[in-house]
Amino acid sequence: MLQIYNTLTRSKEQFVPLESGKVRMYVCGLTTYDYCHIGHARMFVAFDVVVRYLRSRGYQVTYVRNITDIDDKILRRANENHELFSNLTQRFIDATCEDEEALFVVRPDMEPRATAYIEQIIALIQRLIATDYAYKVASGDVYYSVSQFSSYGKLSNKNPEELLAGARIEIGELKRDPRDFALWKAASDGEVGWDSPWGYGRPGWHIECSAMSTCCLGDSFDIHGGGSDLMFPHHENEIAQSEAASGKQFARIWMHNGPVRVDNEKMSKSLGNFFTVRDVLQKFNAEVLRYLLIASHYRSPINYSDQSLRQASVALERFYNTLRGLPTQSARDLVNSRFEKAFCAAMDDDFNTPVALGVLFDLAREINRQKDEKPEQANQLGRLLIRLGNVLGILQSTPDVYMHSQGEDQVNANAIDTLLLQRREARASRNWALADEIREKLAAMKVVVEDTADGSSWRIER
Repeated sequence: MLQIYNTLTRSKEQFVPLESGKVRMYVCGLTTYDYCHIGHARMFVAFDVVVRYLRSRGYQVTYVRNITDIDDKILRRANENHELFSNLTQRFIDATCEDEEALFVVRPDMEPRATAYIEQIIALIQRLIATDYAYKVASGDVYYSVSQFSSYGKLSNKNPEELLAGARIEIGELKRDPRDFALWKAASDGEVGWDSPWGYGRPGWHIECSAMSTCCLGDSFDIHGGGSDLMFPHHENEIAQSEAASGKQFARIWMHNGPVRVDNEKMSKSLGNFFTVRDVLQKFNAEVLRYLLIASHYRSPINYSDQSLRQASVALERFYNTLRGLPTQSARDLVNSRFEKAFCAAMDDDFNTPVALGVLFDLAREINRQKDEKPEQANQLGRLLIRLGNVLGILQSTPDVYMHSQGEDQVNANAIDTLLLQRREARASRNWALADEIREKLAAMKVVVEDTADGSSWRIER
């Protein structure tokens, strides 16, 4: 049975969906004012693997991931650029979609935008005010009353009294309690906002996710996910808002992916170690980045470096070398083999992708062992390798396409093939000097030539 680590209970739990055979999952998405960095990519890929595996096991999954398209950071960036905030957000939403596609991330079933849920957000705030979980102040702001929610802190394991000791009220805020947080922010004329019962303004960040998740999935659903940095205060506040409004448990299982560190340091623009997905894809194949992101367990930190990417590249190359020359499309598929059972056992243990990848390497070794002695068996195992790789979102290309790629740009394969033909002709005419000269020219292009009894092939040096 599938076991998932639940941040709420700090233990692995047997996964039993609220509705048999169906899974409802919500993941906090991006605030769209800049390009995706590799920390965002880690979240995209981690929960993409969760969805892929659940679907491979026969679950009908409804996957919702929101888009925050109204926020103080968005408005500041739009003002700096002298553009409409909606133009800014749409540009980066489109860029995010391109990055996801490059990383073989399957799009969520629903991607609600905060600006499309203002009516629902207002209704939710009204419900909280009516039950004394929220209050309006003279400025037109509306705050959530943390002291009213007795189990505040249960997700992050923070003591409300300790939070009170460390909290403070900023200048201009009219909170009753320093721990209280904004549900609605008053806006002045000329600023972006919407009419509400409390005056012109815009929603706070936390209330958006409570409104969008419950509107799309109901008051209670199976899994809520996001980065570990969102556990407090964002996810803690979501629980407080949602459960106060509905009187029901909000999400049954909470999943949090670990952070990305760069050369063992926190990724930060101020440290000069900040990388967008686009930065990385200029140097490395997108599948290499995806492999790196699944090579560690989703809850563990990842240490990002060029060296770790090169190691990921070599690992993927081992798989593609194994598949090279196998007519896997014509082979009978294997079902429930010992390799598939071991793979599923790993994934059933809280989506343990490192162990699952280890199973795939065992499978690749078996394929190589069988290639000469039992080619049909090797072909069947090759199909299995591709199918299980697809659950992890890897092996999405053909061996030749992968071997011939380098970063975002495909190398000039036609030019390389022409040089290989010239080298073949030189070797046939025993012009060894010319053959060596062409090989050196290819090596300068980082092209590795591999000669076999069946001819020559090539790949990009990793």
